[in-house]
Amino acid sequence: MKGYTGKLLFVDLSTNETKIREFDEQFARTWIGGYGFGARILYDEMPAHTDAYAPESVIGFVSGAVNGTTALMGGRYTVVCKSPVYDGWNDANSGGSFGPSMRSAGVDGIFVKGIAEKPVILFIKDGVCEIRDASHYWGKTVSECEALASEEIAEKRLGSCWIGPSGERKAYTASVMNDTHRAAGRGGVGGVMGSKKLKGIVVAGTFKLEKADPDVLRALNKEVMSWEKEGPVKPVCQIFGQLGTGNDYENAICRGDAGVKNWAGSVEDVAPEDRDAASAGKMDPLYRLKKYACNACPIGCGAVYGFEAYGYKSDDSGRPEYETTIGLGSMLLNTDTDAINAVNFIFNEYGIDTISGSGTIAWAMECFDRGLLSAEDLDGIELNWGNADAIVKIAEKICHGEGVGAVLMNGSRYAADHFGVGHDALGTASGIEIAQHDSRFGPGLARTYTYDPSPGRHVKGGLGIASGRKPPEVKYVFDDKGAEDAAGTCAKEMNNCGGYCDFSGFGLPPDFQRKLLNAASGFELTPEEYALAGKRIWFMRQAFNIREGHLRDYWYLDDRILGNPPLEEGPLTGVTIDVETMADVFFEHMGIDPKTGIPLRESLEEVGGMDDVIADIYG
Repeated sequence: MKGYTGKLLFVDLSTNETKIREFDEQFARTWIGGYGFGARILYDEMPAHTDAYAPESVIGFVSGAVNGTTALMGGRYTVVCKSPVYDGWNDANSGGSFGPSMRSAGVDGIFVKGIAEKPVILFIKDGVCEIRDASHYWGKTVSECEALASEEIAEKRLGSCWIGPSGERKAYTASVMNDTHRAAGRGGVGGVMGSKKLKGIVVAGTFKLEKADPDVLRALNKEVMSWEKEGPVKPVCQIFGQLGTGNDYENAICRGDAGVKNWAGSVEDVAPEDRDAASAGKMDPLYRLKKYACNACPIGCGAVYGFEAYGYKSDDSGRPEYETTIGLGSMLLNTDTDAINAVNFIFNEYGIDTISGSGTIAWAMECFDRGLLSAEDLDGIELNWGNADAIVKIAEKICHGEGVGAVLMNGSRYAADHFGVGHDALGTASGIEIAQHDSRFGPGLARTYTYDPSPGRHVKGGLGIASGRKPPEVKYVFDDKGAEDAAGTCAKEMNNCGGYCDFSGFGLPPDFQRKLLNAASGFELTPEEYALAGKRIWFMRQAFNIREGHLRDYWYLDDRILGNPPLEEGPLTGVTIDVETMADVFFEHMGIDPKTGIPLRESLEEVGGMDDVIADIYG
């Protein structure tokens, strides 16, 4: 088979059984890779209504379709599971090198069920899996695990992913980490991994993928390099290469895209001299040691920071991404970049999603400010707006699962229910903290946050962040964008399942995701077939939720994020989002019953490959 290893590894930690299953080209063409593979397999392997932490629950680690093929901007893999946060389908992706390394080890994906008797790691080399005792890894941080694995496993090139101590504690905010500070962060993937006593996965090997047309692949990559270095996207590629995602910190605050003061504030709450406080332009001269890039990425938006502050010191900390700087900066009215770096570092070391972690701190900070939570409730921490020392202390509580941290490590919705206060201060989609892009600025995000099968994500399809760049008289009309939303959703499904970075939207010339996939795999997908595959994969993720009983009325976006009530100052003054109208027209153009969120029978028949889903839904 071209472009794939053709093998998936299945592991049962309750019985210590491992098995390789081969798949054919038709399976690959139908489900592409990443969470396309994941959705199909979890639907097959997990009984309905399985608890996320039960032995029968399955977690998968799946390479993107072009991982390891040399296709540029195609280095991302996906972790799939049922989320303990909102009890539905979950996928979280990450860059770095683990996805391509998994393929070098001879597999396109790893699916794990069961619960080990004691902590274990999986070591996979050239298609052979060993389940190894990891008792001496348990309790260690991510970088400590990476160092220990390098000492114990005599291989020149290792790829690995890990949970930190937060995953061991089954925290809802726990992430899966790779390459020290790359995170598959969302939806509690680290907690599901920890519930199985699976500390990490280490891969090694020399498997070489066979490409369908290596000459065409080389030519396409050459065009990509010319596009980025000489084409119309040269300026944006340069700034992302120089400053990474944090280049937009000030502009995002000023235009209303970024969260401020737990989504209740605006640029007016940030002093003019502080609006660029945590931008990469301000932080790089203070902390940056070197650049780095994910596998097969010519842009290279990453950087390594060095810092010493608040009792922490590192010369290998990841530069905080946009989501992290906003979450720990303007969302908390915090301008102390030492504190931002310290919390970013410990969240990565302990394996905490910085989006949910920072969003939960923002919720707690507002509750303290309003007198809903006392210092006694917060273990003596005076969690005032902008109090950098308090921010670090509460983050430590979350990382260690101590005191109030044992509550906050499960997110803001869990904490609001626990304390019985602050529900009007939540900024979640069905209980998971939304990304740091305000849907009152980019209205298309509201539909995606609410009704994507993985809620609260900014890297899903549809109108997305780009909707915020349209003029108000266009973007705040809610009933005319269904076709655009549906087309964008199908395209983004293929982008994600291909393993492409989200920045391939500008970093690749138009239609190059499809062309690169075809050159690697030989699928020869037409644009129409490519879009249909994206729709099929969206339906498969949706089918997982439908089987759980989660129909349209199950999903919601908190009132604050919709502008209920609207802000009274700043660029989003008076804005309220009609997410239900946007969803109605999206469902119509996707071929979905707008009342239930269930794809119509003829829609499922059109995409193909879903006969069992049709039988489950329609009999």
